Amino acid sequence: MKLYHGSLVIVDAPLILESRRTLDYGKGFYTTTSRKQAEDWVKRRLNSEEKECGFVNVYEFDKELASTLNVLIFDSPTEAWVDFVMQNRTIKDFTHDYDIVYGPVANDRVYAAFALFEGGFLNKQELISELKTYKLVDQYLFHTDRSLTTLSFIEAKEIRL
Repeated sequence: MKLYHGSLVIVDAPLILESRRTLDYGKGFYTTTSRKQAEDWVKRRLNSEEKECGFVNVYEFDKELASTLNVLIFDSPTEAWVDFVMQNRTIKDFTHDYDIVYGPVANDRVYAAFALFEGGFLNKQELISELKTYKLVDQYLFHTDRSLTTLSFIEAKEIRL
């Protein structure tokens, strides 16, 4: 299966890096099955950082090898998914022991719904019902060095505005 990672640089050897911000599934290397999602991310970064080009890095994901790892899968927005995302986003130094986490991306519309939840304007069930009306793209977090062995770099496609 092909996975995509948007970046301002070619990433032929992914690494687990600390992020400057809190992310849905914690620290690690994020990919998606959506080339468009990765390309859109690159374009947003190009606009915000006034760069000329970025890259959609393409990888082959070895699902068979991944089956030997500790993998957490969220097929859709659920209470467990909301709890997991909220822990990663709000608990300082929160960590987990999953090698790979798969599930929906909390994009800008989703962040707005989460803000309503955090502010007490939606309860968890209302949040989940709201999220299920959105067409959500997916993301794979590779959280450990061991998980990165399931990825093989194929190519990097240049993206320009």
